[in-house]
Amino acid sequence: MENNLTQRIENYWDKRSEKFSRVRRREISGEDFAAWSKIISARLPAGKNLRVLDVGTGAGFFAVLFSKLGCEVVGIDTSSKMLREAEKNIRELNCRAEFKKMNAQDLIFPDENFDVVISRNLTWTLPDAMQAYREWCRVLKSGGVLMNFDSDYGDKNFTNETTCAKSDVEEEMLIECNAIKNSLRISTHTRPRWDAELLESFGLKVFVEEDIAPLVHRDKNLDYDSVPLFFILATRD
Repeated sequence: MENNLTQRIENYWDKRSEKFSRVRRREISGEDFAAWSKIISARLPAGKNLRVLDVGTGAGFFAVLFSKLGCEVVGIDTSSKMLREAEKNIRELNCRAEFKKMNAQDLIFPDENFDVVISRNLTWTLPDAMQAYREWCRVLKSGGVLMNFDSDYGDKNFTNETTCAKSDVEEEMLIECNAIKNSLRISTHTRPRWDAELLESFGLKVFVEEDIAPLVHRDKNLDYDSVPLFFILATRD
């Protein structure tokens, strides 16, 4: 059952990859990129040559950002077409990153392998978010940080234009997104409280900002949804 759902999610993002990539390129070239860089760079562990795992890299937004910050970046995604977009964007923007097709819930990396694990707009799409968090913590070095930017879409309807941005998404894709979301266990949780409590149970120190959208969604030329974008910062001792 979970394998079928995982494949369904992969197919969904494959279909959206090209248009999604165009939006991310606009974001990279606009004023929001500097805002994202400021927020992230201020919260990185001390030291140079940080090794970063970008989980659910999509079109490579964070891969570009961390490459420009001088980090070693590995971006993973289950969508082959998204990874092709990420590789194209990295190449055209003269950045460097390594990309791998991989399940966020089953990482093929040794324990304590990364200084930073980061994700954006991914956790709400995962069949088993608890297992994903467990894996992300496993590969995090002592002193490392886990950054997760996500939204609580559990009770939202993506066909409601007052709730969600949909300028580049066809109606049938919004309907499919709703169907996938409604089948996921994470949609029943109250977030980000659930995430924070889980990470604390793993022994991490957790800080939560309920909505950082006003800080990073500043470009009036881009269409963002109105759902709060929370930020979880978890540190491993």
